[in-house]
Amino acid sequence: MTEVFKLQSILLSKWRMNKPVKSIHRPRKRFGQHFLTDQHIIDQIISAVAPQKNERLVEIGPGTGVLTRPLLEQTATLDVIELDRDLAANLRQEFSSEILRIHEIDVLNFSFRSMTHGKEKIRLIGNLPYNISTPLIFHLLDEADVISDMTFMLQKEVADRMAAKPGSRQYGRLSVMLQYLCDTEFLFDVPPEAFDPPPKVMSTIIRLVPKSEPLLLSDKHLFSNLVKQAFSQRRKTLHNVLKEFATDEDLEAVGLSPGDRSENIQVESFVRLTNYISEKNERQAQ
Repeated sequence: MTEVFKLQSILLSKWRMNKPVKSIHRPRKRFGQHFLTDQHIIDQIISAVAPQKNERLVEIGPGTGVLTRPLLEQTATLDVIELDRDLAANLRQEFSSEILRIHEIDVLNFSFRSMTHGKEKIRLIGNLPYNISTPLIFHLLDEADVISDMTFMLQKEVADRMAAKPGSRQYGRLSVMLQYLCDTEFLFDVPPEAFDPPPKVMSTIIRLVPKSEPLLLSDKHLFSNLVKQAFSQRRKTLHNVLKEFATDEDLEAVGLSPGDRSENIQVESFVRLTNYISEKNERQAQ
C-alpha cells in the first residue's frame, strides 16, 4: 500500500503545483459567470468528454477549475481560455505552466486555428457564458475545420435552437448555419441549482461534431448572407424577404415556392439556392 501511495503522489505532483485555491471570487455579471458546483454533473461531463492522453483539449471559461482538475487527471496537457484575470491568476498559482497553458483573452478574439499543426485537430469543452454563447458558436463555425468535437454547457433555449427542425418555432439562422457544418447531440440537462449563482434558466450539455464532408457549397459568404436575410423577417415569404438575392424563377428552379417561409425551408434547400445563385452570377459575369 505504501508503494501505491507513493506512486499516486508522484503522478499528482506532475500536474499540480499547489493545492486547489480556495477562491472567494464573486461571480461577475458582466462576464455572465455562473459557476458549476454539482459534483455529479461534473462527473457526467468528464465521462461524456472521455479525454485521452494524446488529444489536444481546450477548455473555454475554466472559472474556478472544477472541470480543469479532473480533465488534467486524464490528459497530459490542457489549454484554457479565461478572460477574468483574477480567475486566471488562481489557476496559475495552482497549476504548472508546463501542464496548463492559460490564454488570458476574450474567446471571441481567439484563433483556434493558431493552435493546430498539420492535421492535428482540437477538442473543445466549456461552460459557455450565456451572454456570448450565440456569437461564440458562429465564431467557432468559422474554424470548424480544425475542431474534432465540442462539448458545451449552455442555455437550453440556445441548444434547442441549434438542433431545431424546419417548421418549429426555434428553427432559425443559428439552426441552419450550425446544422450545415455540424451534427448535434443532446446529452443531458442541468438544473439551475447546480450553479452558483443559480441562473434563471435551464442549461443543457450538447455535443457538436463538425461534419467530415458537409454539403458542397460554392460560396460560403453568400450562404451566410442569404440565410441571415432569410430569417431577418421570418414571417415574410421568400418572394419578399429574398428579393435582393433571388427571383421567383430562381426559387422555383431549386424546388422552392416563392410563397414559402424561411422557417419551413430545409438546410439542403438553402445550400441548393446558394449554389444556383452563385453559378448564375458567374455566368452573368462572363
